[in-house]
Order: sequence, then structure tokens, then C-alpha cells
Amino acid sequence: MVGLRKIIYALMFLAIFANASCSSQNSTEKISIPKLDSAEMAVFKKDLKERTFTYFWEVRDSVNFQTDDRFPNRSFTSIAATGFALASYCVGAENEFVTREAAAERVLNVLNWLKQSKQSADKEGATGYKGLFYHFLTYGEGTRFKDVELSTIDTGLLMAGILTVQSYFDQNNSTEEEIRKLAEDLYLRVNWNWAMNGQKTMSMGWKPASGFIKSQWKGYNEAMILLILAMGSPTHPIPDTSWEAWTSTYDWQEFMGFEHVNFGPLFGHQYSQMFIDFRGIQDEYMQEKSIDYFENSRLATLSNRAYTIKNPKNFVGYSDLIWGLTASDGPSNTTKVINGKQVQFKTYNARGVAFNYLEDDGTIVPTAVGGSIPFAPEEALSTLWKMKTQFGDKLYQKYGFVDAFNLTYNKEGWFNEDYLGIDQGPIIIQLENYDTGLIWKTLRKNPHVIRGLRKAGFTGGWLENEYKH
Repeated sequence: MVGLRKIIYALMFLAIFANASCSSQNSTEKISIPKLDSAEMAVFKKDLKERTFTYFWEVRDSVNFQTDDRFPNRSFTSIAATGFALASYCVGAENEFVTREAAAERVLNVLNWLKQSKQSADKEGATGYKGLFYHFLTYGEGTRFKDVELSTIDTGLLMAGILTVQSYFDQNNSTEEEIRKLAEDLYLRVNWNWAMNGQKTMSMGWKPASGFIKSQWKGYNEAMILLILAMGSPTHPIPDTSWEAWTSTYDWQEFMGFEHVNFGPLFGHQYSQMFIDFRGIQDEYMQEKSIDYFENSRLATLSNRAYTIKNPKNFVGYSDLIWGLTASDGPSNTTKVINGKQVQFKTYNARGVAFNYLEDDGTIVPTAVGGSIPFAPEEALSTLWKMKTQFGDKLYQKYGFVDAFNLTYNKEGWFNEDYLGIDQGPIIIQLENYDTGLIWKTLRKNPHVIRGLRKAGFTGGWLENEYKH
């Protein structure tokens, strides 16, 4: 039955896009956008979901099962990408891209390796310390890559994936029981409070030779999930005052006609909400603003899109259907004169816009749109359809959308060679959350997440109705 379903979807997909690939890559003619509830859109969503899942299923180290930071230009594995991969394995099982048994076996391999990997304060040869993990790991042995930091946020995103599989794999068999035990052990050993370094807000990282780095988590950004998991820890929780200290650093401002808590790159509005359903629950800060964090991300998405439509720097291609600025790869570190004006192009950069932030070199990023699907489904899915249809296999390939593209950089347009694991994750997870709410519903059941939310002062909505403990 699964095989037959795949064949049917493949035939429908080929029929829908038969005339919409290479031949129309730079077409300016009007492209018809199907309705959200149409069969055409359903086939596109299914294809995008399966291609993106296949990235996580195939692109991983064969020895330690951790997920590559990028592909095909492989360099090291990423613990944050591994966290996203763990959640994607649940999506794959639920959609029958793989069997539940195969997904469980893969998850068990990932967690087993993480549990046995070396934790120490040594400069070399360790995977982590104090239960936290280094940002990037080498292939094979899976030890610290060069001089990278012990990363608090990347550990947080890894743990979000670990708690997702803990709650998803809930059957009474030896594999799934072992998954739950390993997930619990890995989460409980993280010494989040040590990472506070005696300050009111958490350090962004630590290095063996120099200790804690100067940067701390302040201002609204992707670290909401980190703080909630750190507050919810039964073994090493950070102080109960940590959430208030965090929200006191927010920037509530108007940008492009939308008042909200600002943060420039859209990933900061997406990462935490890939895992936690913030619809209808509020902390004290959001109660005062009469919205919730989900609505805040919707406003941030619309302001990002409004900026692109306005296109104050006159970059090629920007429109209501070609938008999306977030951290991504870029064409090169060089300055060019475009239409009589100097443009500073960059490679990897935290692109984005906000009231006090502007990083824009004409590079559009599909994950900025894909990670925003639940917040603005019509705007996001229409844009993804347009991107795929207009640019064909320059942009949409075996694993879905490549990381980024820039139509201003040269006459042909620059299209990235690579996929990035941390940019693939928001696409598949948020598409599944929009379709079924799978990851949100899964973590609603996790007591550690619930404990963290309650300690942070969240009340209302599903937190009251579905979990009374």
C-alpha cells in the first residue's frame, strides 16, 4: 500500500510540473498559484516533505549517525542538525516514508552513540562536557571540530529533538523503551545551570582553553527553546528568575507596519516554535501585549515579506512571491557595482531585517519561507510553489530546495550548491506542524517541556486543557 501511494503521488507530481522545470527557470510570465486546499498543493507539499525528509535519512555519518552540517560539500556534522533530524524521523514514520521500526532503529543508533561519546574538559578528543555538546563534530570519531565552542543553543536544539523522540516512540517494545531511557539520561545529565556562569542570562558557549565566551543570550531570538528546556530540568535547572531576565531584554517595536518583538533573521522566530506550540499560551510579557509568541512570529514573517516587497535596495526578483531573509549561504564575499550602486555580497551571513537590523544582499532563502508555513500559510506556500515552478531544478532538487539563491549577483543568477541541515529542518518540521501538528502534539506530552513552560510563567490554552499536572 505504501509503495502504491508513492507511485500515485509521483505520477501526479510529474503531471502537475511537467512543463514547469528547467524551461521556465527565469520566466517572467505569470505563474498560476493553486489554492491551499487543492490537489495540486497537496501533491507539492507531500513531495517537498518527502524530499526534505530524505536529506535527513540519507545525509548522515555512517559511523556515528550524526547529521551533516551541509551537503554535498561535506565538512563536519552539526548537533543542531541532528536534533532536527531526530524530529524528522518522527515525521518520516508518521508519513510512511519509512517504517516506524526503521525510524526507531535509526533514532536508537543516534542516541546510543551520543550517550557513549566522550564527555571531558580536554581540548581534543571529546564530544562534549557537562552534558553539553560541541557545536560541530568530526566525522568518524565524532569529536570536537577544530576550535568550536561547547554550544548552549545547539545543545538545546539537540535536546529538543531528543525529547521529541522520547515522547513519540511510546510503544512497549525493547527498542522504543530503550529510546525513552537514553533520551532521559541524555537530557538529565546536561548541566544547564553551570552554563549560566553565575550571570542572570546564559552564556552562549565555553571553550576548554579560555572558559566561557563573552556573549550571553539576551534579546528575543532562537533561544526560547533553550531556556525552557533548561528551566524544566529536574537535575540542573537554571534559576526561576531566568525567564524574566530574558524578556526584560526584548525589543518591542514597529517594523514595516507591524508591531512585535523584533529579531532580524526569521530563524529566530522559527526554531523554538518548531517544537513548542505557542498558540494560545502566554507568559507575563505576552499577556501585557495581548498576543502570543505564535502571533508574534506571524507578524515578524509578514514584516519580512513587506520589506522584500518594498525592496528598498532594488534587488532583482524581489516580489510578493519571491521573499524570505534569514541566515544562509550567499554567493561570495565581494563588492560589485550593480545598476550604478555598490553592493556588498557575502557568503554565510545572518541575513534579515528588523527595526534596528539590516542584512540584505539580494539573497533569498527558501527556509525563511518554509519555516514560516504555520504562521502565514497562504503567503509561504504560494511562494514556495512559485520558487519551485519558476526556477525548476536550479533550486529544487533531490532533497528539496537548495539553501539559497541570488538573482542580482550575476546575469544567470546564483544558486547555491549546498543544502544546510539547520535550514532543511524548519521546512519539514513546520510543514508537518501545519498539516497535522505532529511535533507540537508530541511535545505537549513531555513533562520536561511542560515543567519548563510553567516555570517560565506560561498559562492558558492547551497548557491548561490538556495537561493538568
